[in-house]
Amino acid sequence: MIQQRNIAVCIILSIVTCGIYGIYWLICLNDDANRAANDPNATSGGIVFLLTLVTCGIYGIYWCYKMGQQLDTAYQNRGVPAPGKGTILLILAIFGLSIISYALIQDDLNKISAMDGGVQA
Repeated sequence: MIQQRNIAVCIILSIVTCGIYGIYWLICLNDDANRAANDPNATSGGIVFLLTLVTCGIYGIYWCYKMGQQLDTAYQNRGVPAPGKGTILLILAIFGLSIISYALIQDDLNKISAMDGGVQA
């Protein structure tokens, strides 16, 4: 089941912990999006973090775009029109606003979780 998270708390914790919570959030976002899209063969959150670290953030930009596609798949699996946010997530990441991309991804995951009957944590 996809866990709903409070976006404001996630952003504040990411800032207060100097990005350490942001790493955890990235891993959770990735794993939740893979679960929502029913894609067990997708890249795990730990590998996403490692690749982002090794490529000095370049993979993180690509990851934001791929998350848009994963979310589209998750919406389509539920019979809901896909919002197609991949491009805006990519643009935000290119300009160093990945935390906003994370917030948008989390918002969509919260909506998907609500569709599945999830409860907020």
